[in-house]
Amino acid sequence: MSRFHKVSGLVALIALVALATSVAAFARSNASTISVTAGKPSEFHFTLSKKTAAKGVVVFSVKNGGKISHDFKIAGKVTKQLAAGKSAVLKVTFAKAGKYPFLCSVPGHAGAGMKGVLVVK
Repeated sequence: MSRFHKVSGLVALIALVALATSVAAFARSNASTISVTAGKPSEFHFTLSKKTAAKGVVVFSVKNGGKISHDFKIAGKVTKQLAAGKSAVLKVTFAKAGKYPFLCSVPGHAGAGMKGVLVVK
């Protein structure tokens, strides 16, 4: 194999990697992000940065701002239980528009008020 072919192949490989990186970045940028704080404004409540989202991928950035353990469950997906001050990321794909209930699945927490609805348009 000539030096020209090796260099050409290397240039093509670099271009392919750059393209793949750009496509991945584009896909990530199309995901909606919603910040979720558990335990705020009071221990058994959630605060969401948005209460609506577009269909597609939604990334929930969940932080426990309370004093006891909480989790966040929506559309069949759930974070692990988060101790006070801990965080987790939950990625959910919403294929259809609709109303999606969310809650804390720790026994008794949803009944005490840790629940709500996200509207997907």
